[in-house]
Amino acid sequence: MERKQRTNPKSWYSTSSSHSSSQRAPSRSHILPQSSTEVKKSPGSHSSCSVLNSRGGEEEDITSLQPLVGTCPFMCPAGERAQRERLRDLAVFERLNGNPRETSASLAVKKFCRTISAKDVKESDFRPLPVLEETLNYLLNLLECREHPFEVVHDFIFDRTRSIRQDLSMQNLINDQVIYMYERMVKFHVISHHKLRTCEAGPNISSLYHLNMEQLTKALTSLYSLYDTNRDPNATHENEAEFRSFYVLLHLGFDSQPTGESLSLWFRHVPASIIKSNEMYFARKILRFARIGNFRSFFSIIGAEASFLQYCIVEPHIDEVRAQALSYVNYAGYKLHPYPLLHLSKLLMMKESDLQSLCNACGLEIYTDESGNIFLPTKQTSFCRPKGGFRNYSFLGLDQLKKPTKI
Repeated sequence: MERKQRTNPKSWYSTSSSHSSSQRAPSRSHILPQSSTEVKKSPGSHSSCSVLNSRGGEEEDITSLQPLVGTCPFMCPAGERAQRERLRDLAVFERLNGNPRETSASLAVKKFCRTISAKDVKESDFRPLPVLEETLNYLLNLLECREHPFEVVHDFIFDRTRSIRQDLSMQNLINDQVIYMYERMVKFHVISHHKLRTCEAGPNISSLYHLNMEQLTKALTSLYSLYDTNRDPNATHENEAEFRSFYVLLHLGFDSQPTGESLSLWFRHVPASIIKSNEMYFARKILRFARIGNFRSFFSIIGAEASFLQYCIVEPHIDEVRAQALSYVNYAGYKLHPYPLLHLSKLLMMKESDLQSLCNACGLEIYTDESGNIFLPTKQTSFCRPKGGFRNYSFLGLDQLKKPTKI
């Protein structure tokens, strides 16, 4: 089965001046939730968007509204732009010459709206697909910004990409171009998953990390729905196997799992060609090795086979698996034969000095012999999980990882 190449953006633009019916799904029920406040489940459908009507704030099923075709030519509707100028509600990236009361059409980007009133649904407030793609390009280029801390950049892109997803959902746009846009937004959340871990610790960072994971899961759910809706029986989407593997890798961890159906049920809906792909095979091996305690294979396969995006998802769990490996060595080792720390550091693919730090964090004592070799005595009863969480220890052997030049 061949892999389906995405539609050329330029060829799409040439036919997008009037949104044809082929760019829309036959029913809004195929769009999966972007967030719990954006949509309302209805019987007999996967999900359906809802808005608040003008009668006391009651929810109204958006499928009862006329099909919406956005006409806004700007990244932010003129009305919202003027209102936010009056309210001084402009992000640092939207201020003209740093003025918190002034912006422009080339700087302002439509904010995510948690609740939309039915009486306020206007085509002029929603951006058509070409404008949404230009907006996404603009936002993702800001990832290279070095003038502001990453958490500030992330916070802005996080909100504005939610608005893009909302506009896509409200217009019920489903085609290969939309799939590509969702893949890029998922990449943003995956890379943010990696970068937020390197930011200075604090309650705000912890909150951003949690919210980013929440939107990553929701964006993936919508992307999988788009894959299924646009399924070609004779081909698979070019990047589908890697993006499907993310759901499996998100099940790593000894204490928690992502929300959603279990893997056993989820796999029933995944095409056989995807399950047999190298990307999915890698994800399943990683999950199995972590659960059965085959740590040597777990780390060696990450070093040899992981893509950059897959590593970004696995990374938060690596030190947790290393600590579990220390626990196994400590409790299963022979008391009279202490374990050489240099050999163990190679198995765990980390620096020996980092392993010393991890041992101390886990309450394990180490000692140095007369020749300067460092050993880990086994059968210690003081082993514990680090109370302050795990540090971001380096992972040796990742030379094969190729970071994307752009999202």
